[in-house]
Amino acid sequence: MIEEHRAELLTPAKVIAISLVMLAILALVIVISLALGTADISFRNISDILTGSMPPDDPVRLIIFRIRLPRILLAGLVGFALSLGGVVFQAILRNPLADPFILGVSSGSASGAVLAISLGLGFAVGVPVLSFAGALFTIYMVMMIGSRNLGVESSTILLTGVIINAFFTAIIMFFISVSANDRLHTMLFWLYGDLSQSKYSQLIIIAPFVLIASIVLFSFSRDLNIITTGEENAAQLGVEVEWIKRASLIIVSLVMGLVVAFSGLIGFVGLIVPHLARMAFRSDHRLLMPVASIGGAIFLIAADTLARTLVSPSELPVGVITAFLGAPFFIILLKKRGSQWTRS
Repeated sequence: MIEEHRAELLTPAKVIAISLVMLAILALVIVISLALGTADISFRNISDILTGSMPPDDPVRLIIFRIRLPRILLAGLVGFALSLGGVVFQAILRNPLADPFILGVSSGSASGAVLAISLGLGFAVGVPVLSFAGALFTIYMVMMIGSRNLGVESSTILLTGVIINAFFTAIIMFFISVSANDRLHTMLFWLYGDLSQSKYSQLIIIAPFVLIASIVLFSFSRDLNIITTGEENAAQLGVEVEWIKRASLIIVSLVMGLVVAFSGLIGFVGLIVPHLARMAFRSDHRLLMPVASIGGAIFLIAADTLARTLVSPSELPVGVITAFLGAPFFIILLKKRGSQWTRS
């Protein structure tokens, strides 16, 4: 009865209002990120661009639109997708430690990318194509091995993901071991998250898929609320549990494969941000999904800004920053407040 009462209190207007606040914070983070970097760009410069008073050929304008803005937008899209995937996986697997890469999609995608780099293929086409192909192959293997004659059982899916992860990790280590030194740095940098190759053409490819996936997954939000209370209970209430789980696994895995193909492996976002959102807003997925997704975009944009400015003019892989920020912060929050996974 308490859960039903709280669900009634969560109106569409409240969801929209909180989401708009999150979007305002996201916009602020984007503006701050645009101003930070090796080149000195002031908020006045950004204001001049927004008002149209800056000449089209001004170097500041070129730096913002050709270098910083596509990277920031890519970081936002990737963070949005990773966090959304984390929310969905934690719900359908009913495991608070689940993240978007738990099925081995990351290691399969990484194997394809490492193969492309070892063959000397470029980041414009070769690396993303082989990376996404590796992700698709992994998804096929998981669904074929993990669900044949067994349904979509969480424990089976998790175990299958662990096995496939181990297999592809061995392949990655093989390529790293036999690669020439001039390609080794590129491989390692990509494996820890690399947004430096961002282009508007990548955004055009990623954005529609992320948008469509978000709409479809959000339409599952009420069903996910019921599934987290128990699959038997959900089935009795008329939820098509197996279909929801299978569809969610495939959609999230495809999106993860796509974003990883262009961003490299970026850990912790899909694990930490959904937990933080759950601690702040509890576990109703009608609100949790948009809040966590926008929060993931904010988190990764901030992390990537640190990655490219902390040791300027050099830069760090963004995955290093997410691990540095995420791990201790997450431990402190869990110690002080606990997880809202089982509490309402």
